[in-house]
Amino acid sequence: MQPDQSIDREAVAEQVFVALADPSRRTILAELATSGPATATDLAERLPITRQAIAKHLALLSEAGLLIAEPGERRRVRYRLHSAPIQLAQQFLAALANNWDSNLDALKSHLDS
Repeated sequence: MQPDQSIDREAVAEQVFVALADPSRRTILAELATSGPATATDLAERLPITRQAIAKHLALLSEAGLLIAEPGERRRVRYRLHSAPIQLAQQFLAALANNWDSNLDALKSHLDS
């Protein structure tokens, strides 16, 4: 995902937030961040999550753009983190926070006068 004006930042942020809402998906991302690329089988050996559940979570994380699937040996797919969607979600939150702060400052000024 390349930074581009045609990207709907809000839609990307929504996908990221949905993906991060599940604790199992956050655990999978944390494991990949700590240990590097892994297959669903590798993750199932390290985490208290079934391989089938991991496969479903990996699919959703990939759809959200948070993972890149790379072909490996013997038709095994390795997943690695992709940070661009997180960065877009951070930008979305920063803009939201900025607007929120401006509105709160305006309200405070109004109430003080």
